[in-house]
Amino acid sequence: MIIRDARFLTSNSRAELCPAPTLPEYAFIGRSNVGKSSLINMLTGRNGLAKTSSSPGKTQLINHFIINDEWYLVDLPGYGYAKVSKTSRAEWARMINFYLRHRPNLMCVCVLIDSRHAPQPADLEFMEKLGEEGIPFVMIFTKTDKQSTAQTKALVTSYLQKMSEIWDELPRYFQTSAESALGREEVLEFIAGVNKEWVAGPDANL
Repeated sequence: MIIRDARFLTSNSRAELCPAPTLPEYAFIGRSNVGKSSLINMLTGRNGLAKTSSSPGKTQLINHFIINDEWYLVDLPGYGYAKVSKTSRAEWARMINFYLRHRPNLMCVCVLIDSRHAPQPADLEFMEKLGEEGIPFVMIFTKTDKQSTAQTKALVTSYLQKMSEIWDELPRYFQTSAESALGREEVLEFIAGVNKEWVAGPDANL
């Protein structure tokens, strides 16, 4: 997939106010400080498209970007630790849960996981919830440039082994680096493949 155009469209706190569900949509989410904004910028080839920050919890809304006028990329607030109040985190959780359950054109959730850390309960619980809800998802391991290939392989294997304890079929996964663009072609090819399954109009995909 060649990214010809990528631009910010809108931010919302309510799923029902998101853009009309007339294009296929991919939501990116992960624990705070997982490198989500950097990954989005790398995938789209647009530095600064998604705002990066060293402080966790900066994404607080459902942010829509339109790519090639063909599909939506959605930046969701992170889960897990962030320097915000419990009330705010609870509001984010409600907002995200409603979005995930009621967005008819959501083709896949891209769950970002820091490749440097052992399996985290927050990641495992979130993916288990997606499975229970029947929401398609893939795993995207980030920051692979921060360690050796062997270390990344070991951590990815540990995640897959942990998930195999409760999952009959493991989700697809990708290894990425925002610094070296590792995994860019693979992720975009995956999205292009799923886009081919989209039939014009959200009702056709329900």
